[in-house]
Amino acid sequence: MSNAKDNDPEAPGRAPAARVPGPRGFASRGGGRASYVEAVPEWRGTTVQVCGLWPFGAGSGTPMLGVPVGRELSSGATLCCDPISWFQRAGLIHNPSALVLGKPGLGKSTLIRRKVLGLAGYGVFPMILGDLKPDYVDLISAMGGQIIKLGRGLGSLNVLDPGESAAAAARLSGEARRKLQADAHGRRLNMVAALVTVLRGHPIADTERTVLNASLRVLDERHHGVPVLPDLIRVIDEGPDQVRAITLARGSEERYRDAVDPLHASLLGLVDGAMGETFARPTTTPIRLDAPGGVCIDISGIDDADAELQAAVLLACWSDGFGAVESAHALADEGLAVQRHFFVVLDELWRVLRAGRGLVDRVDALTRLNRQRGLGQAMITHTMADLLALPDPADQMKAKGFAERAGMVICGGLPQAEMTSLNQIVRLSQAEQNMIVDWSTPPSWDPMLNRDGEPPGRGKFLVKVGGRPGIPFKVELTAAERSVNDTNKRWDHSTTRHLTAGLR
Repeated sequence: MSNAKDNDPEAPGRAPAARVPGPRGFASRGGGRASYVEAVPEWRGTTVQVCGLWPFGAGSGTPMLGVPVGRELSSGATLCCDPISWFQRAGLIHNPSALVLGKPGLGKSTLIRRKVLGLAGYGVFPMILGDLKPDYVDLISAMGGQIIKLGRGLGSLNVLDPGESAAAAARLSGEARRKLQADAHGRRLNMVAALVTVLRGHPIADTERTVLNASLRVLDERHHGVPVLPDLIRVIDEGPDQVRAITLARGSEERYRDAVDPLHASLLGLVDGAMGETFARPTTTPIRLDAPGGVCIDISGIDDADAELQAAVLLACWSDGFGAVESAHALADEGLAVQRHFFVVLDELWRVLRAGRGLVDRVDALTRLNRQRGLGQAMITHTMADLLALPDPADQMKAKGFAERAGMVICGGLPQAEMTSLNQIVRLSQAEQNMIVDWSTPPSWDPMLNRDGEPPGRGKFLVKVGGRPGIPFKVELTAAERSVNDTNKRWDHSTTRHLTAGLR
């Protein structure tokens, strides 16, 4: 005989029966019942046609290691992508570097700002070594970083200043100290040679480079403190025995002057010419690696008409920044500091490459050893034509090597003419090529707002790693990021309103 308690679902001590939703959900208030359920698409095929799809076919998901940059365009899945995480943690690339290509105004800088912000959250120190527009000043300021201004009347950068290397060398001893000092000497020699190259438009002679090397060594022996370019010129003008021996003057004053006068004249042009105000004085603000939000060197005060000065300052900023990184690693190797990683942004790469012959070699040296230096880098330019439009075929091949060595290539909207040269670097399917070209299409006119609409390719990019299929995605900004991603401040509505009010 059954117990009444067993048949009563409301009886005390009995667990309530689980509610089971119907095929469209719970019908109660707030239950989420769907009034219409769309039929699932169905396909039919023979076992020969669909044998590889059984039981189910599914593509792999997007990588989830790194900085979240946006959503994949076809699936809507979140894409995490940055050169350091994909190299160090995920092992997806063999070189922690990225080459970013795209037409102006489609969001290249916005994408890199997202990576800078995300990597800073991972503890990576961001370094913007030459901000031309500026695109990164607001972000680095918001993160509590250091802003350095360079340009006429704004600040100077002494290329003979060892910077962080001098302070680091004072804490080191033995072989580690000698190596750091030798690296600092070589960096100063390369920078003076690069400045002369920019001024002349062609590389310096081997003899002149040797004279510079000997003069710098004499200057280090004689000068107490941090020398400047006028001090170097004074050494060459005096002609000590160590320098004269390099020129094979053999006691002849005339032969010595014939050997050093062209170099002497070029150095005087650096001091008294268009570049003198920037490079002939002591460094105004040295780079500090203790700033919590990184460092940004703002060179937007240099007019675009000063192409030579822009290229020279960019090279000097890159050299100074890489020197600070080497000093930090030297201290870490000796146990005197914590090992740190750096993310270096090399923007407007084309400006330096076109400034003069031989500058490709300088950039090549800076970008070749990023793995050994413990840093990731992003090289940004508009098109592959920027890298291949150099007059010297040898320089063209070296510039092409920048792209070939990049761990990942990120493409925004590009014209059809770019596809041939881009395919020599990364293999693109026809669908990927069509996508990139479509993103470069100009925006349509919006008659309702009486202005152009948003460009179809704004914020859209394709990540390519070797021969793997590309991952298309769109950058999505958070509300907190929008205030530091406005690159059209001089065209904002408030300015227009003030101007209109003034005209009235």
